[in-house]
This record gives sequence, C-alpha cells and structure tokens, in this order.
Amino acid sequence: MRKVLVTTLHRGVFFGTLDSQDGDKATLIEARNIVYWSAATKGFLGLAATGPAPGSRVGPAVPRLELAGVTSVTDCTPAAIAAMEAGPWS
Repeated sequence: MRKVLVTTLHRGVFFGTLDSQDGDKATLIEARNIVYWSAATKGFLGLAATGPAPGSRVGPAVPRLELAGVTSVTDCTPAAIAAMEAGPWS
C-alpha cells in the first residue's frame, strides 16, 4: 500500500496510507495532519521527499480519514515515511 502526502482545496496537508481514491476524494489509513512545517522542510514536496524538518508539527495518527477536495496525492520516500511516523511535535 502506498504511503502518501495528500493536499486539499482548503490547504490541508495529510500523511497516511492510501486506502482508496476516487476523483477529488481519498481515504487514508493511519492518517496524520501536518499542522506546520518549518522553512527547512522546503515546502510540501519537501515533506514527501525528506519528511518534516526540526520545528515542524505532525499530529497523532487516527485509524481512518476520508478527505474531500483533494488537490494532490504524492508518494513519500522511505526517509519521509520514517520521519512522519515519528510524529514530530514541538
């Protein structure tokens, strides 16, 4: 199953395992909200490439999250996955 970063129309950014996607709707398993990422992360694609840099805020995982208004779904690298699953919150 794909570990992805999802962005939404209302500027939400989420990480999790993609369970399903249909048009602008997606369902994530073990989903986390990326509340804030520091400038060192280098944008939302930096989250997918390397994960959140120090000073970023990643919330705790929930079992399942259904999202509407999805604007992008990006595969995460192994390094980003490890960093996201650590759930850094400062």
